[in-house]
Amino acid sequence: MIAVITMSERKVPKATLNRYPIYLKALRKLKKYGKVRVMSKELSEVVSIEPTTIRRDFSLLGNLGKQGYGYDIDTLIDIFNQELGLEFDEKIILVGAGNLGRALMNYNKWDHVVGEITCAFDKDVERQGIRFNVPIYDINDLEDKMPKGCRIAILAISDNVQSTADKLISCGITGIIDFTHKHIQAPKGVTIKTVDVVSSIQEIVFETNTMDRNKQ
Repeated sequence: MIAVITMSERKVPKATLNRYPIYLKALRKLKKYGKVRVMSKELSEVVSIEPTTIRRDFSLLGNLGKQGYGYDIDTLIDIFNQELGLEFDEKIILVGAGNLGRALMNYNKWDHVVGEITCAFDKDVERQGIRFNVPIYDINDLEDKMPKGCRIAILAISDNVQSTADKLISCGITGIIDFTHKHIQAPKGVTIKTVDVVSSIQEIVFETNTMDRNKQ
């Protein structure tokens, strides 16, 4: 029997926590392709993370692998599901079916990790209907059309951001992925995750320039 150490029993570094969903996604893909077990070196080639880092990350959850055998993929998936709270498919809603929203609906390939966008909402009548197999409803129908048990929303709008966030929260949303570039106030217990592409580009430009200077 594999001894598993829960995250509450041992403090896991933030950097490691950020890698766990990456491992889970890769493991689910490997399982889909018929793989039963995987060596850290094999997984490294999929996720572009050093084998030593993978083994260290996994060791924080207990003695999960065997030397020469590797890791049982089903066991790892079960453990990550349990520890990350991903043992079910999350119902995600999208608010804003403009250019960015349509791109997200077209992509909609999070099934290897947590779930998928089940429906979207927009105030523009011309954007409502079915797009990329995702139904798009009037934002005024949010309360009636909200999927049962839905907790996560992606916000991809430019107007009435705070009032829309307030409405989402009043309907039971506790996690918002924010593409709006606006400051959103939320009560305790609601998580806002801001996605800022411009800042990410600035960071990578800075890091790239720093590496180039260090090579000189």
